[in-house]
Amino acid sequence: MNKTLLSKFRVFLRGEDGAVTVDWVVLTAAIVSLGMLVGVVIWSKTGTAAGNIATFIGERSINTSSF
Repeated sequence: MNKTLLSKFRVFLRGEDGAVTVDWVVLTAAIVSLGMLVGVVIWSKTGTAAGNIATFIGERSINTSSF
């Protein structure tokens, strides 16, 4: 009985099925991290642009006396 358990353990150690799962986890984490980095860059740039637009619009006046 001990010999079969040892042989099954050796087969388990030599198997590569779990390695594919680890590869997918690492690739998925890299893609998610890259997406978050791009999101932060875009968020900061659009926030600055929105502030500039709000300032530009706020400085304008509307002339209603011509009607």
